[in-house]
Amino acid sequence: MEHFKQRRIKMIEEKIIDEVLQSNKHSFSEGKFSQLQVELRPLKRPDGSEVGDIFDAWIWLDNPSQYNSYTTETLRQLCLALDWASCRADINCIILTAVGEKAFCTGGNTVEYENEYSWKPQEYRTYMGVFNRMVSLILENEKPVINRVNGMRIAGGQEMGLACDFTISSDLARYGQAGPKHGSAPDGGSTDFLDLYVGFARSIESCVLCEQWSAHKAMHLGLVNEIVPVLQDGSGNWVANPMVTFDWVNSSTGQIVFGDFLVGEEAKVAKELKDKCTIDFSRLDAAVAGLSWKLANTFPGCTRKTLSSVRKKKLHWWDSNRESNREWLALNMAVEAAAGFRAFNVGGGKREDGSRIPRQVDFIEVRQAIARGEAWTPELVESFMPHQKE
Repeated sequence: MEHFKQRRIKMIEEKIIDEVLQSNKHSFSEGKFSQLQVELRPLKRPDGSEVGDIFDAWIWLDNPSQYNSYTTETLRQLCLALDWASCRADINCIILTAVGEKAFCTGGNTVEYENEYSWKPQEYRTYMGVFNRMVSLILENEKPVINRVNGMRIAGGQEMGLACDFTISSDLARYGQAGPKHGSAPDGGSTDFLDLYVGFARSIESCVLCEQWSAHKAMHLGLVNEIVPVLQDGSGNWVANPMVTFDWVNSSTGQIVFGDFLVGEEAKVAKELKDKCTIDFSRLDAAVAGLSWKLANTFPGCTRKTLSSVRKKKLHWWDSNRESNREWLALNMAVEAAAGFRAFNVGGGKREDGSRIPRQVDFIEVRQAIARGEAWTPELVESFMPHQKE
């Protein structure tokens, strides 16, 4: 079996790099991935000393200018990296994260979606096969997979994170879905996994309404294992996310409000404070290192079996639904997705009067067209586009 694993590692590496990874190098050489950074970091004790011969595999999504949205090529490379890390006996765990301060991942690249997949269901079906393979490689990985969330975890990024075993988060991160607001359904994992974390009521709210949760609320609901502050003021003091309330209950309604986003004047004041601070991920990295060390101090075989057993709940629904979901998502590229992704791409700019062009269609207008029995055509889709509206 070990010889098989070694052959598998070599085969994977030969797909990615021109020569086999040298034993004295701790990362893939520069330029071998175009969409990712992949790094082997030595496992360290709590005092900072290296253990020796044991590593953590850090996989970084690397598209910060587009909020680490993934292209088809990103997913292909991510599949190779996850498979490579799974096969190595000297890897303790995998840390899946991203470059930059704003986003872990905001899902699929909508520019690619519109240009390459709109009106092309069969092409999108093939794409979803790559995405599904990536999710399966997380769920079936030989290693514990930690999601280090450095910013927004939205849409397909949320689904990627839900497939992971642990989530350690910046307290500035946001969590949520985008599907029904932008022409899709969260059938890349969220409709299978999210209710296992937060229950049916909260799950269906998130999946359908696409309202975002703060990191504090996500932790309170059971979605996140740990959150850490990443803001520092001018004196070097750590500042918890000022954009959310830390009150527990609204005294006038009796509802739990911990982690809700501030609004109005309170939000304005909070943003001014936030803008005066700098972002430092050192405590986030320390929390990830602490969890990695705890995982290293277990029997690897017993840990692997435990992960496999707990993951069965996710895998049951994932394996039951992924192919039928893939087929629907493909067909949807010829109807609502064609409108939703185009609207997202043409929106966001400013009109002559200075008002911002929305990134969503007018949903009432869409529903009225459906009620009239109009057929989905490129002309109908174009009539919905927000940049066409006054």
